Amino acid sequence: MEDFIRILHTLAKAKIEFVVIGGFAATLHGSTYVTRDVDICARLDDETVKLLRSALAELRPLHRMTDPRLSFLVHPSFTAGLKNLYLQTDSGVLDVLTEVAGIGMFEEVARHAETGEIQGVPIRIISLADLINCKETVGRDKDLLVAKELRAIAALRGIPVPPPPAQPGKSADT
Repeated sequence: MEDFIRILHTLAKAKIEFVVIGGFAATLHGSTYVTRDVDICARLDDETVKLLRSALAELRPLHRMTDPRLSFLVHPSFTAGLKNLYLQTDSGVLDVLTEVAGIGMFEEVARHAETGEIQGVPIRIISLADLINCKETVGRDKDLLVAKELRAIAALRGIPVPPPPAQPGKSADT
């Protein structure tokens, strides 16, 4: 069973710098989208990986893209150049990305992030405008549907959001 709140509380308690992104961020912003993982953006330097390993140890993290699934607690032993982690934990799937499409690296995502709270724990969440930009940049059908819903939420809240990027092969007024 997914317990994304437990994952996020574990990361926050360990003082790991991260920003919630993706579908769970959309849900936190008010979307009705249901997600099966929690995505965060963070640096994946040696110190952060060390903190992640320590914090997630009780959740038994495994690399979900390896066969057999290797323990994140020992693999990879060399973290230089690590860009993303795709983990399966006892509390659900956690994806750790160093870059967000349409926004940039962790520092840029964090610069515009909003501060929220989940059951009394402060959490940084990708800004609504950045999340919409990301979803539209990725451009998968499910992302475009979520972006459309998030645009409606932004309009209701009076949050200005730049117009969507032009679709390839279409003019801006079609």
